[in-house]
Amino acid sequence: MIALYLSLSAFLFIIGILIVLTKKNIVFILMGIELMLNAANINLVVFGQFDKEYLRGHTFVLFVMVIAAAEIAVALSILFLIYKYFKTTNIDELKILKEEK
Repeated sequence: MIALYLSLSAFLFIIGILIVLTKKNIVFILMGIELMLNAANINLVVFGQFDKEYLRGHTFVLFVMVIAAAEIAVALSILFLIYKYFKTTNIDELKILKEEK
């Protein structure tokens, strides 16, 4: 049963990496990052089953969930400002942000 959960976690992580590497929309990239964080959470819960006395895996899951919530709040606020200013969420069209020397 543990191998099934670890396979699910690996599958979710690979999908997240593929989304981050292939998509050009910022919203999809954020979704890929969230998938990778959820895959890490599944791993932490599965490996936390081996340490039932201290529940360290479950504690780390709570920390990762708090960090993910903070990350998505900051990223969405930045995304709204970018969309308000540039009227796009496509990364290729945002090259104006890059400082040219």
